[in-house]
Amino acid sequence: MSRSAAVGRAPLWRDRTFGTYWVAQSLSAAGDSFAYLAVPLLVLQATGSVAKMGLLTAVAGAASVVAGIFGGVLVDRYDRRTLMIVADLTRLVLYALVPLAWLAGPQVWLLFVVLPICEAAGMVFQVAAVTAVRNLVDSDRITEANGRLQATYAAAAVLGPLLAGVVAARFGPATAIAVNAASFALSAAGLWLIRLRPVHVDEGVARQRPLAEFLAGARFLWRQPVLRALTVLLSVFIFLTYGFVDVLIYHVTHDLGGSEGTVGTVLGLAALGTVAGALMVAPLRRRRGFGATWIGAHAICGFAVAGVGVATSLPAVTALTAVYLCCLSVGGICSMSLRQEITPDHLLGRVTSAFWSTHYALGPAGAVVLTWAAGRYGASAVTLAAGAGCLLVAVGGLFTPIRRAGAEPASGQPVLRPAPAGGSTG
Repeated sequence: MSRSAAVGRAPLWRDRTFGTYWVAQSLSAAGDSFAYLAVPLLVLQATGSVAKMGLLTAVAGAASVVAGIFGGVLVDRYDRRTLMIVADLTRLVLYALVPLAWLAGPQVWLLFVVLPICEAAGMVFQVAAVTAVRNLVDSDRITEANGRLQATYAAAAVLGPLLAGVVAARFGPATAIAVNAASFALSAAGLWLIRLRPVHVDEGVARQRPLAEFLAGARFLWRQPVLRALTVLLSVFIFLTYGFVDVLIYHVTHDLGGSEGTVGTVLGLAALGTVAGALMVAPLRRRRGFGATWIGAHAICGFAVAGVGVATSLPAVTALTAVYLCCLSVGGICSMSLRQEITPDHLLGRVTSAFWSTHYALGPAGAVVLTWAAGRYGASAVTLAAGAGCLLVAVGGLFTPIRRAGAEPASGQPVLRPAPAGGSTG
């Protein structure tokens, strides 16, 4: 699209379809932040064990990885909007069971049933949501749309943990989970009101067996040099940081003597960092290029993670967590936008699920290791080791094609081109 045509278009926020999707998902994100805080607090309150928190995170993460294997196939085969609505309704029903069961007393076993299923449904939803952006806006506005969505999600996440902390402190964490369940109803209603653009499928594309279709996405991912390098490095990064929130909650409550409300305040204020990262990512990427932006963001993440466990005051922990979330947002939006830009539409769901399944595969193990080590050696030692590892991930990026991935030209089209699909069809 020409620069003059782009200038003549209405602002993105005035796009009615995108706006409806934007509002519904922002409300859902605010509800998610209640479970983000309440589920670990439920386990910690009932068992007093940070290792149990990590185990639940690991089991849920493993379910998410497994779902990612077939999630992309479902997203590319079936209507993306319908899949997202079904995933929302599934999570609405299952999360609603938790506060009902807790009326009879702590039922930690139920969390080990409900959370993995909800995480699996959530993975399918996330794959569909990423591909849906491609069907909501023009290709040259993908980074802008992702930035706006992530910024608003983060803004909702600022208020969410603050309110979740208040609700958890006054009424209990189970009530906070009930709020999250209700948020999925709002998300489903918003999706019901919109229509996505049809998925473009190349003529002659034939449907294959599910495993073959998943492997088509994995092959594309592996043959694109930058995406391949991102997958490998992010696998290590996820291993090092997947249990970070559990360790943070343990550090605030155990080491610094904070309450449920204190944890909510720390996470809520720190989420401002995600807002800042989402707002700055598009101009930063235009000025510095993809490689410098991604590598720099992950290097700063390493310093922030290392500092959190060493910090002895709540303001310092909050500030460092905000820096971490800011840079995590910048790096995440960069890599997500790149995949959306260079992947053929009919492969986008499978490439996304292959990407997430691969680099999240080590996450559950990382959560177990981090939380076990935090309980045995303390949060400081764990965050120092994890932060050093994150720095090595950033340094590793300097020796891969990520470093040479430059800025987009003025037309807004990506420098990188899709890798050949190797004869694979959708």
